[in-house]
Amino acid sequence: MKYIDLFAGAGGLSEGFIREGYHPIAHVEMDEAACYSLKTRIAYYFYKNENNPEIYTDYLKGKITRQELYSKVPEDQLKSVINLAIGAENNESIHTLIHQQLHKSEVDLIIGGPPCQAYSLVGRARSANSMEGDPRNYLYVEYGRYLQKYNPKMFVFENVIGLRSAKGGHYLENMKRLFLKKGYKFELFTIQADNFGVLQNRRRIILIGWKDDFVPSIPNLEDIKAKSQFKVSSVLSDLPFLNAGEGQDKYLKYAGKASKYLVDNDLRSNLNILTQHIARPHTKQDKEIYRIAVNKWNERKERLDYNDLPDRLKTHQNRSSFCDRFKVVAQDLKSSQTVVAHIAKDGHYYIHPDIDQNRSITVREAARLQSFPDDYYFEGIKEAGSRTAAFKQIGNAVPPLMAQKIAQALKDTLRNAR
Repeated sequence: MKYIDLFAGAGGLSEGFIREGYHPIAHVEMDEAACYSLKTRIAYYFYKNENNPEIYTDYLKGKITRQELYSKVPEDQLKSVINLAIGAENNESIHTLIHQQLHKSEVDLIIGGPPCQAYSLVGRARSANSMEGDPRNYLYVEYGRYLQKYNPKMFVFENVIGLRSAKGGHYLENMKRLFLKKGYKFELFTIQADNFGVLQNRRRIILIGWKDDFVPSIPNLEDIKAKSQFKVSSVLSDLPFLNAGEGQDKYLKYAGKASKYLVDNDLRSNLNILTQHIARPHTKQDKEIYRIAVNKWNERKERLDYNDLPDRLKTHQNRSSFCDRFKVVAQDLKSSQTVVAHIAKDGHYYIHPDIDQNRSITVREAARLQSFPDDYYFEGIKEAGSRTAAFKQIGNAVPPLMAQKIAQALKDTLRNAR
């Protein structure tokens, strides 16, 4: 079953579908660093399928360069990653590149969701005009054009819960009309990542669409209740102790055995190589606030309200909203707070629960909370900085474990539609 991934990011949604045996025709993504991450993941699968994982291992150990890693991967596979922004100015070029990948075959499925900032409740709250006029509000129109161009039997459209209420539901109603005009009906599901085994409180909507020339049996994604019985400590316990500003990109060794959660969900790689366990540095003031937040949670199970800090530690003028801007990733809960792209700017909302480490979480810890396996490497570019670029990609991603269960649920429906 062949699919195109639009607005692909670093490939979290795609990863879930690949694990279930779907085949990607193309990934279209405007962010350069994310495109390198996609290519590196293609290299991982290529060497794995060739029974030659040592080359990928050498890359994770820093023994070979990214260019050397790519050098033996078939060029057409690497070219399936299309680093262009979807829109009128690039669509013709994107179509040409996708056509080169199709080899006269049909597209069974389109997956992906446009950038969500314009629909998100937080994004609208931070914006002076609630994201009015933001061009990202209308990227669903481009999605509709790709449905018309490639005529897949089905599509999977992921986005934030705020899409329901954005502009009073105006955008969602327009989507319904547009997609129906393109020949597609859809059903909307509101899902929670922790019902799919992800140790994170992440609510999202999923639109499952189908060609109106057949009547599919659409699985109810809201009925999936694969809630994990593990706690957040399961993704933290085997990682080395780090102080703020410490860690290595390539590579560290694990400090303990893998938890059952990591083993059951294939998160700790058989390659046994730990990368990107890097903690950002923090100011003395930030670390003092972190200690207060961790103590408050560990001793009383209370969250820190910004207004309760001593005056000498309060530097933000806004005291009426985002009062939970400092928050501990509580290891004794069954799910963490939602990992979002803002983690690339600071780690205040993702404080590590170990007061002795006194830092925010690392790139690898954030990736694990999103259910990315440890062999998933997030690339950077010099201009963006590797740590910042990785955090951004992780925060924007769809959790692969959630994506996998969606892919699994759709298998029979899509096969019957072919």
